[in-house]
Amino acid sequence: MPTEYGTIAKVAAAVVLPQLGGFVNGYITRQEIRGWYQQLTFPSFRPPNWVFGPVWTSLYAGMGYASYRVWKEGGGLDGTARIPLMLYGAQLALNWAWTPIFFRYHQLKWSVVEILALTGTVAATGVAFYGVDRLAGLLFVPYFAWCTFASVLNYYMYKLNTPASKTTATIEEIHDPAKKK
Repeated sequence: MPTEYGTIAKVAAAVVLPQLGGFVNGYITRQEIRGWYQQLTFPSFRPPNWVFGPVWTSLYAGMGYASYRVWKEGGGLDGTARIPLMLYGAQLALNWAWTPIFFRYHQLKWSVVEILALTGTVAATGVAFYGVDRLAGLLFVPYFAWCTFASVLNYYMYKLNTPASKTTATIEEIHDPAKKK
C-alpha cells in the first residue's frame, strides 16, 4: 500500500504544479478583466471569458500528468527524461510569463512574441515527451492546439488594438524629402 500512496502523491504533485502558476495568473487576470481588458477591441472568434478557466485547468492537469509519466518512464532527471523535462520546465515558465506580460503590463506586441515562443516550446516538449512515453506526448496535442489558437487570437488583438502608423516609405520619399507625406 505505501508504494501505491507514493505513486498517487507523485501524480498529484505533478498535476498540481502547473495549476499553481495558473492560480497566481488567474488572480492577475481578474484584476484587469473589468478595466483595461474590457476596453480592448476583440476579434469575432474570441471565446467568452468563462471558457478560459476550465480550458487552462484541463490543459494544466494534462501537462502535469504527462510530466509525471515522462519522469517515471524516462528515469527522472538522470535518465532519458532529462531533456524532455527541461523543455517542460521551459514551456511552463513561458506559459506562466505570458499573463503578466499581457494583463499586468498591457504589452500586446511582446505578448505575441512570447506566446509564439511558448507555442514552439510546447511543440518541442510534446515531441520530446512522445519519444519517452507515447501517451505523454499525445497529452500535449490539445495544449499545442490551444496555444496555436491563442497565438492567433493574441495576434489579432494586437493588430486590432495598435494604432496604425506608417512605418514604411517609398523610394521616392527616402531620396526626395519634398515627397514625404
